[in-house]
Amino acid sequence: MKNLVLLLFTCILFSCNNKVAKDRLSKASSEYKNGWFYVHLEGSPADIGYQHGYLLSAQIDTAIQATSYYLAHETKHEWDFYRAAAKNFLWNKLDQEYKNEINGIAEGLQAKGLKYDSLDITAYNALEELAYYYVPQLMNKAKAGSGNNKAPGNCSAFIATGSYTKDGKIVIGHNNWANYIFGQYWNVVADIVPENGNHIIMDCMPGFIHSGDDFVISAKGLLITETTITQFLGFDSTGIPEFQRARKVAQYANSIDDAVKIFTTGNNGGYANDWLIGDTKTNEVAKLELGLKNYRVWRSKDTAMIGSNFAIDEKIIKEETTFDVNNKTSSPNARRLRMEKLVLDLKGKLDAETGKILEADHMDATQNKLLNNRCVVCGHVEEDGLGCAEFDLGPFYPMGSVQSKVTTADMAKDMKFWAHMGHPCGKDFIGEPYYAAHPEYKWQEKFLKNMKSYPWTVFESKK
Repeated sequence: MKNLVLLLFTCILFSCNNKVAKDRLSKASSEYKNGWFYVHLEGSPADIGYQHGYLLSAQIDTAIQATSYYLAHETKHEWDFYRAAAKNFLWNKLDQEYKNEINGIAEGLQAKGLKYDSLDITAYNALEELAYYYVPQLMNKAKAGSGNNKAPGNCSAFIATGSYTKDGKIVIGHNNWANYIFGQYWNVVADIVPENGNHIIMDCMPGFIHSGDDFVISAKGLLITETTITQFLGFDSTGIPEFQRARKVAQYANSIDDAVKIFTTGNNGGYANDWLIGDTKTNEVAKLELGLKNYRVWRSKDTAMIGSNFAIDEKIIKEETTFDVNNKTSSPNARRLRMEKLVLDLKGKLDAETGKILEADHMDATQNKLLNNRCVVCGHVEEDGLGCAEFDLGPFYPMGSVQSKVTTADMAKDMKFWAHMGHPCGKDFIGEPYYAAHPEYKWQEKFLKNMKSYPWTVFESKK
């Protein structure tokens, strides 16, 4: 009799739990398309997190495994070190809303039998600021200069408006430069309708509550992207994590002024960027160059602004970087030279189609040749015999452009953008011949096999 009662109780409990899970997933959906995983997430922070963790459980698991493997090899710190950082100075800085979302992601993963918790998800979301800002700071404390050049050089981006675009409205484009071993997983389109704040659609890695690279459309008419400030020095572990500030801007900023205020309040210096922000309500665009000690804002309704990992504010360059503005063959400076020419050549013609062409460009402005290397907008460091010293990458390191996005003001009204997974130029990265030629990187083969290039694809909100 006792066994029968226990069995009945277990069946009832399982049925209730199953119903709760179905209810939490009722507003969510997912699909795979041309290299991208699209997810629609809607509801309370905890439910959005649960939907995310449940629907993308396999992708999150693989991405965290690849990321932790890469970090252990390249930063000499195991995953427990990053979990400890999350516990010691990240978790308690998060708003309860984002703690609930992160807990929800962990719950969703656990429902699929995966043993991740909130510290794993927090450390993973803080990938860039921990590995490339916190760790270098510790290195420099132990030995002066040993952590220099660790801050990443990620991305080539532009934003334009007024006489620079075909219709006089805002056009924005971005390609993500990353190490291929984890950059190949920057293949999620997250369409998020939160309980509070703005409906947003963005690209991200599976399990991220922020975009991370960054490309975001907000229902309040903001378009947001960025490129990192390379060779940046500085991190404040008492500040608010960059990944929360970035998500908060996307979800709660209704203007450029709002965005600047959120980015700069509690700034920890993690993931120091040149943020490119457009407001489709006013047709104004802005560039926020955000260091740790300093920041500067440029604004205009008739301009084209670019980013390729260079800083331009003299105070930030002098006080917070080791960046050499005179090294014309460095990746940031070479791409800056090329992109400045491109936006002038395309003045009055910039739209979604010409934006795609710009982000796939292969002209090396230092040699005036079409090449595959560190100096072109669509980067291919894996084919560059000089590597990329300013990003602390050796010859032929598997890093460069991993995907690209473009949108316009008119598309953004419908929460819509073009996305391209893989090199935007269309070239595939194929592991077998690469590792045969460069066995020094064969350790990455465990997770980095091939990185295929897919067609440009339109994604839009399902709401």
